[in-house]
Amino acid sequence: MEHLKALRTFIAVAEHASFAQAARRLHMSPTTVTRTIAALEADLGAPLLTRTTRSVRLTEEGAIFLERCRAGLAEIDGAFEAVRGKALAPRGTLTVTAPVMFGRLHILPIVTELIARHPGLNVRLLLLDRVVRLVEEGVDVAVRIADLPDSALHMRKLGEVRRVLSASPAYLRERGEPQQMADLRHHQSIAVEDETGTHRPWETEHGRTGRGVARLSVNSVQAGIEAAIQGLGIVGSMSYQITEHLQAGRLQQVLSDHAGPALPVSLLFQSGRRNSPGIRAFTELAQEHLRGASL
Repeated sequence: MEHLKALRTFIAVAEHASFAQAARRLHMSPTTVTRTIAALEADLGAPLLTRTTRSVRLTEEGAIFLERCRAGLAEIDGAFEAVRGKALAPRGTLTVTAPVMFGRLHILPIVTELIARHPGLNVRLLLLDRVVRLVEEGVDVAVRIADLPDSALHMRKLGEVRRVLSASPAYLRERGEPQQMADLRHHQSIAVEDETGTHRPWETEHGRTGRGVARLSVNSVQAGIEAAIQGLGIVGSMSYQITEHLQAGRLQQVLSDHAGPALPVSLLFQSGRRNSPGIRAFTELAQEHLRGASL
């Protein structure tokens, strides 16, 4: 247990970049924290932290050790939770991350119900259109829309989505509906920029299909969809992003036979924590909500 205490002390110092703040968090004296880190470094035979009068920073060895410590402690905590988890109600803070629009449409309702069911549980929902590193950023559950490589993280598939093309009925009445991908060269398109580049409707996974006209380029898919509703052209999006607009008749899907390959929607979490009461409650409710949902 002393080794575990030393590791938790090291993690607290690294996360706060301060011996004093770590001491307050752990209800220890600064002297005890300093001695614990010194003993840990002596035991390892390597410096983990660089100390100055103004800052505390991880050494290269310390950064590697921190990542392994977090993963290892998560496994140990998971072992305890696996034994006693079913007897415990979810409590504390659960941190969940998801893509912005998917999170707003599908994850927020899950979180709302989860909080109502479990009064002792708080949820921190991070809606981010970037890949979050679970261990490093203190995230319990991540919703990912992508083909995921094998990793030490545990994955649970919820469903799948596709990349689709759509336009307003008014635009299609005026310009005609494309019957094949090559027809897109005769249409106006709405290009959407993100961190991976600019995506245009006439570009598929096989490359360009012709020179379409991008009269508008936006850095928000939601703005691109709104522009398509207003009749500015054809936009590419994920299927779940336009479901409500298709149902309301504001948009019409085109070239359905040429929809992109299916991408899985998955929950990702540290394998050692899959039996944590909070994570288990969230994943069960997510499966309940999204099973059979139109994504």
